[in-house]
Amino acid sequence: MQDYLVNEFRRQADARRAPAYQHLRRTLQHAIENGELTPGQALPSERELTKLLDLSRVTVRKAISGLVADGLLMQRQGSGTFVSERIVKSFSKLTSFTDDLRARGLDPKSRFIERGVGEVTPDEAMALNLSPGAQVVRYYRLRIADDMALALERTVVPQTVLADPSLVENSLYEAFQKMGLRPTRALQRLRAIAFDAEQARLMNLPEGSPGLFIERRTFLDDGRVVEYTRSFYRGDAYDFVAELQSE
Repeated sequence: MQDYLVNEFRRQADARRAPAYQHLRRTLQHAIENGELTPGQALPSERELTKLLDLSRVTVRKAISGLVADGLLMQRQGSGTFVSERIVKSFSKLTSFTDDLRARGLDPKSRFIERGVGEVTPDEAMALNLSPGAQVVRYYRLRIADDMALALERTVVPQTVLADPSLVENSLYEAFQKMGLRPTRALQRLRAIAFDAEQARLMNLPEGSPGLFIERRTFLDDGRVVEYTRSFYRGDAYDFVAELQSE
């Protein structure tokens, strides 16, 4: 690994005139793309990179921070810097954010930006099959894993299903499970988006960064709609897959 980094850094420096941090950034990016650095693998420490490539600590930090912003690297407090692992989410299986992350050995967390009870809006009433004036529980959450913001979620649930917003501590589906209301079916729509200024600030991304928008309605066995969620995922962290079969 050390020989690869040294040789690739020299190649980058010889190929074009640019600041040293750009050469290091390209070197690390090439190492990831060529499999020299694999998902989940730890990078050499800043001190090791400064010594190995004869660079300043500031130069190394600038290169790494750029790749963290791009989603190629992730930093874990007290542990170091690691190559990001893209999360593969199936469109053919009904799972929650918490399910998906725990299945990959990650620690999912939620930071509530807003939560409370209010009157259903016309759009929410249509999505949830509710009458005008019905009360709903709303959540606006930042979904996090290993100190990295992965998604923003706006969720609406009929208050007849979930009486108190505080019943959801981290996972909505775990709260459903405790009440015996685990959803069994969902309808989803996906489209590409660019994060606006407020979303980018919450996600710690540059404004205009690519993302994926998913709108989900989930149902119980008896046909009741129990969840209407609009999620905004990092485009550089997720791969969505679906199994297709011919008739």
